Amino acid sequence: MESKVFLRKPAPGLKSMLAVDFRRMFTTRFFYIMLGISIALPVLILVMTKGAGGDTSAAAGEMFTNVWQTIGSTGSSSAAMSMDLTTMCNINMIFFLAAVLVCVFVSDDFKSGYCKNLFTYRANKWMYVISKTLVSSLCGMLMLLGYFTGAIIGGAIAGISFELGSLTGSGIAMSMISKLFLIIVFASIYVLMSVAAKKRTWLSVLLSFGVGMFMFMIIPAVTPLTSTIVNVALCLIGGVIFGGALGAVSTLILNKTDLI
Repeated sequence: MESKVFLRKPAPGLKSMLAVDFRRMFTTRFFYIMLGISIALPVLILVMTKGAGGDTSAAAGEMFTNVWQTIGSTGSSSAAMSMDLTTMCNINMIFFLAAVLVCVFVSDDFKSGYCKNLFTYRANKWMYVISKTLVSSLCGMLMLLGYFTGAIIGGAIAGISFELGSLTGSGIAMSMISKLFLIIVFASIYVLMSVAAKKRTWLSVLLSFGVGMFMFMIIPAVTPLTSTIVNVALCLIGGVIFGGALGAVSTLILNKTDLI
């Protein structure tokens, strides 16, 4: 009699998890809706606030007098800590918008049973968290770049000044790069909240917004328009440290709780 050998399907590694997550993210309509919103937001903000101010200057009520105001603060402590409309209605809104995308993306894994099926094959939960964090971070970066593109388009349509003034092109570039690295910290937070909330998307969004609001004023403080390579390095190091630490917490939650 022939003996039959039953082989267990090998557990997926990080490379295969990343491939699946990238495919799932970039083939879903919701990602492109969020990316479209990221591009449209600055266009609407600049055009509408220009119309509200008429043909006069900021003294008559125009919110933005310079396109670069939609990208960040000038770097002074007062600007970083202010809560006026130019501080709230700028590119930093994307850090909150990304929370919705990440929470929906991760919670779908629990709703569809993907997580249970994945971990049935003894898949490494640490790799799962790394994959989600990397994909979420990349999507957040694309949304930030989308907003930057929209700001350029909106400024051109509204006829708002592109003059640098006391700013420099390198400072603006360093500011954007710093924000791209800083989104890793927020993506790690959103993945953690989503893993904790499981199927409850509404709860993960609320938790993410709560923590995000607590950390919101950090964004203009560490990514001003006068950023240098030091700001870039701090955001990169912070992204790696927070990503690793929060990833470990997310993995611990997956190991200690039911996947429901």
